[in-house]
Amino acid sequence: MRLDKFLTACTELTRSLAKRELKAGAVECDGEVIRDPGFQVGEETSVLWQGRRLSLIPTRYLMLHKPEAYLCSNVDEHYPSVLGLIDLPRADRLRIAGRLDVDTTGLVLLSEDGQWCHRITSPRRQCAKRYRAWLADPLVGDAEARFAEGVELHQDGLTQPAALVRVSDTEVLLTISEGKYHQVKRMFAALGNKVVRLHRESVGPVELDPALAPGQWRPLTEQEVTALG
Repeated sequence: MRLDKFLTACTELTRSLAKRELKAGAVECDGEVIRDPGFQVGEETSVLWQGRRLSLIPTRYLMLHKPEAYLCSNVDEHYPSVLGLIDLPRADRLRIAGRLDVDTTGLVLLSEDGQWCHRITSPRRQCAKRYRAWLADPLVGDAEARFAEGVELHQDGLTQPAALVRVSDTEVLLTISEGKYHQVKRMFAALGNKVVRLHRESVGPVELDPALAPGQWRPLTEQEVTALG
């Protein structure tokens, strides 16, 4: 790996700042000051930056209990980003595998592993997501059959079959295998109802850890990572 890339991977430095540090002689490799950004760093290379030993951050796989009023993207002028809840170095590098709306709570998966994230979100994989939804009005008619057949969405056509389970007249569990824009809300709107609260409980075989309060996170276990990937 190039030394300037290694520095940005291990620190908060940008590529330009890393080159500045190299030019200033602040970086040593195996006891020798290196100023060449293209110097190749191997697995056994000892790298010091301003006397601090550096090592690559291993690929991280996390689950987060997303609270309301947080964005699954970069911070904007109205809402903070969920990445601000992850108190780890270079949390800004984490990718979100399946975003939630700002007012939706529940399970969010994050990793730097882009291929792993893609496998979760790819329509071809049809990774099931289970949501708990609270509705403005009681369900009427045979909604279970309507969802099982697919629901017609304006401009998006028919959804894939979805599994609906009634908890009460106004609380349901819905499992879908797609991720269309505002899909759950739009599916109920197509039936003349409105989702007033939405919470994602699971993605694939992985359930949101009940020990996590809103805003808390934990690393995924090796079994969870493998099951999702």
